[in-house]
Amino acid sequence: MCPGSSKLLTLPQLRQKVGKLRATGLRMVFTNGCFDLLHWGHLRYLQTASGLGDYLVVGLNSDSSVELLKGETRPLFAQEHRAELLAALTCVDYVTIFSEPTARELVAVLKPEVYVKGGDYADPKLLPEAEEVLKYGGEIRLMPHAEGISTSILISAISQGKGRL
Repeated sequence: MCPGSSKLLTLPQLRQKVGKLRATGLRMVFTNGCFDLLHWGHLRYLQTASGLGDYLVVGLNSDSSVELLKGETRPLFAQEHRAELLAALTCVDYVTIFSEPTARELVAVLKPEVYVKGGDYADPKLLPEAEEVLKYGGEIRLMPHAEGISTSILISAISQGKGRL
């Protein structure tokens, strides 16, 4: 992470920051993911998500949780580097790293007003975090999936020596 970055926060720091922001009436949008190889699909997703509230918090899967979810060859980039890339985006206000396979516990603690995930989930109620969000009355929003782009597609294209995607 860039030295002195004020966007990467531990969960206790983030809880304190969210408490102050919420006290002023600001609405949090929260999303989470691996963001292993940042691409234009991620950027569009995060930009759209940020417009659904007053500030965007991104929960970033730790290296160990990415490996658990995606396999032993992932992540490609260390969590610190993935967090630095996310924090550099103007549409992202805060980043926190979590080690669990899902963001369910993080959502339960932060209670975002709007929880956002990609449109690759057909039914929002199938999200592992959905029960928590619905329990406290939050809103779940699914963003359209960017066709033709994903980290897996990029990895495959690079390994096969393909040109432009």
